[in-house]
Amino acid sequence: MERMLTGIRSTGTPHLGNILGVIIPSVSIANKNKKHSSFIFIADFHSMVQIDNVKIIKNNTYQIAAAWLAFGLDIDNCLFYRQSDVSLVTELAWYFNCFYPYQRLSLAHAFKKELKETDKGKISVGLFTYPILMAADILLYNAKLIPVGKDQLQHIEITRRIANFFNKKIGKKLFVLPNAFLQKKNMFVIGTDGEKMSKSKKNYINIFSSDEVLKKQIMSIRTDSKSVKEKKNPETDYIMSLYSLIAPLDKIEIMKKRYIRGGYGYFEAKIALYEHIIHKFSSEREKFFYFLKNKSLLDHILSLGAKKAKNIAYKRLNCIRKHLRFNSII
Repeated sequence: MERMLTGIRSTGTPHLGNILGVIIPSVSIANKNKKHSSFIFIADFHSMVQIDNVKIIKNNTYQIAAAWLAFGLDIDNCLFYRQSDVSLVTELAWYFNCFYPYQRLSLAHAFKKELKETDKGKISVGLFTYPILMAADILLYNAKLIPVGKDQLQHIEITRRIANFFNKKIGKKLFVLPNAFLQKKNMFVIGTDGEKMSKSKKNYINIFSSDEVLKKQIMSIRTDSKSVKEKKNPETDYIMSLYSLIAPLDKIEIMKKRYIRGGYGYFEAKIALYEHIIHKFSSEREKFFYFLKNKSLLDHILSLGAKKAKNIAYKRLNCIRKHLRFNSII
């Protein structure tokens, strides 16, 4: 089985888009994969480009960990760890920084977008070199399968370029070329405003919110101004789009027919979506809050995963150091 690696930044509780697009498919792969061939980490180093409050990052880490475990991640079968607990990745990132051309990195879509939208004086070097650290996360373990969203495809391409570039410089195939794994059905989960669901846009649905807050989020989904009596188009409706991602086929068809027939309001559709989320994720919500109340257990689980990951990272980095004519790490 190919090595799989994925991570989520500790920028807050995973929203519905993270869960459908990354967590659920990654848990499925990790639990079926050969033992210790799946690497799932909480990217707290990466989150520093967005958050400068260390306390917030630490609290967010617990929320991310609780979410993965709530969805049934088998920690005995994979390596589940905090990125900052295996800091050897930053050494590898430095080597890549020294080998990879500045001009190529400056063409990264995500960075160019930030340049347009953010005051240049507030953009950090960390944001610029973000793809380099991501490449180190992947190549340190020679992971082949990388579950990502569509917006991360260029970063995987950069990782492949780095691996190729480094292999040619060293004259040996130290790194395998990773492949992006896209969950096609849930590749694009729309937010409450019809754009891609995102924490930064504040258009997300957090299934781990209280019932009241969750209901408010769903009630904020943007709709057109059609009355209850009027017929509606299920193909262009945001409520229907989200409902179709999580409901069984028979219920989806029933709601579609109600839209087309008329006499069915958006308020009723939102209530149906809310009730289905509460029902579908009731077990995960319960587990999530259990883990959040037991942070010492989360620390223990993440420490065990980091210990396993470190053993692999040390061997890999010493091999890379050898080809760079550096001494081994003792």
